[in-house]
Amino acid sequence: MSRICLGAMTYGSRQWREWVLEEPESRPFIQRALELGINFFDTADMYSVGVSEQILGRALKDFGPSRDRVVIATKVFNPMGDDPNQRGLSRKHIMHSIDDSLRRLGTDYVDLYQIHRFDYETPVEETIEALDEVVKMGKALYLGASSMHSWQFARMLYKADEMGCARFATMQNHYNLVYREEEREMLPLCREEGIGVIPWSPLARGFVMGNRRREDHGDTVRAKTDTYAQGLYYQQSDFDVVDRITEVAKKRGISNARVALAWVLQQPGITAPIVGASKMHHLDDAVAALDVRLSDDELQALAEPYQPHKVLGHS
Repeated sequence: MSRICLGAMTYGSRQWREWVLEEPESRPFIQRALELGINFFDTADMYSVGVSEQILGRALKDFGPSRDRVVIATKVFNPMGDDPNQRGLSRKHIMHSIDDSLRRLGTDYVDLYQIHRFDYETPVEETIEALDEVVKMGKALYLGASSMHSWQFARMLYKADEMGCARFATMQNHYNLVYREEEREMLPLCREEGIGVIPWSPLARGFVMGNRRREDHGDTVRAKTDTYAQGLYYQQSDFDVVDRITEVAKKRGISNARVALAWVLQQPGITAPIVGASKMHHLDDAVAALDVRLSDDELQALAEPYQPHKVLGHS
């Protein structure tokens, strides 16, 4: 699969989030990604409450190559309704959710089926057994997990092995120059276990661009309305990291995005960062980052201003 993954959270319905692009605006981004050689696409059932999956599925059918040449990933866990059975990682919800996702995507299977978060209310064994059945039925080829504590992921890997079930092949975690807590335990665990790492928000939801402000968050619609990002970043050291990104970018004559993404790509064990794109140059920058090779001095300079954070992104 391509070393850049296009995340589809940006594509869906503005009724879900103010900064989301509707289908007519979204389709050109998926088409352009395919033209640039991106064949890996990540979405989730909860993005625009299913509309993101619908848009991605229709666009790949219209613009994409044959099904076996694209890699489609989606997720399960978050609420898809008010009923208790419409959320979490119970067997009942997983079995309904995979069928609903396949219907919305217009495909017989997904390449990667991911648990969006850890479920504290469902026994791990029940979740693993249900996911294993999804794989055995041919509805998913591989399984993945997303943000959780490393001990939780280690426990799930151990249980899958103990039960003789399909184990997780990937970890989609929160990782970028502004938030590096995953380097303590999760990334070493993934390297040791041979788990592919496909980090979300490698550009810190646009924070690395240098256009965010502490007092009013910034000028863009997303900067002003993305309350989730406002809770993740904005401490003083985060701005210091962005200043260092800007210094390196100016010396090289390239964008902050290329520098920040190149740094993530050069970290050991990283498989394919998941990037969002709401402007066409976002895609061009992401692909161009593959050709940026940062020196050891630049890598050290970029990492130097970082200060520890509390754990962010598990909710």
